[in-house]
Amino acid sequence: MILYDVKCSDGHRFEAALKSMFDDTPPCRECGAPTGRIPAAIKLSGTADPGPSREQMPNTWRGIRRGDPETVRGWHGLMSKREKLEEKYPELAGDRRPVLAHEGIFENAPLRAGDPLADKVAAATFKTAQPGQTEAPHTKQRHGKETDK
Repeated sequence: MILYDVKCSDGHRFEAALKSMFDDTPPCRECGAPTGRIPAAIKLSGTADPGPSREQMPNTWRGIRRGDPETVRGWHGLMSKREKLEEKYPELAGDRRPVLAHEGIFENAPLRAGDPLADKVAAATFKTAQPGQTEAPHTKQRHGKETDK
């Protein structure tokens, strides 16, 4: 038996159980008028939530409330789910290189294994946007000497 939503010309709606998809729909139960099948509604009730990314997860002692067991347990559960999801969908994994430094000058842009060290230190220290820049943006050369402005 297959359940179908049906509707008559007067607007009465009800469910009808049919033996086959090729069977005719029964007449309306209230008024006896002929009925037609109503197309099934598409249900888009929610979206998939991958949870927090690796960058959003805490990476300091303070981030897990100084080792609070409940906080650690909660983040461990989220990270385990995220790992399983990344195994299934590698495109969600992002940069998996180990983080070498994430505090101090590297708080907003962590230093990862394989990053050019001099460029990252210069960018983090002097807030430069261009890699390879070794001179601080606030210094100028005058008469062969470097002076601060």
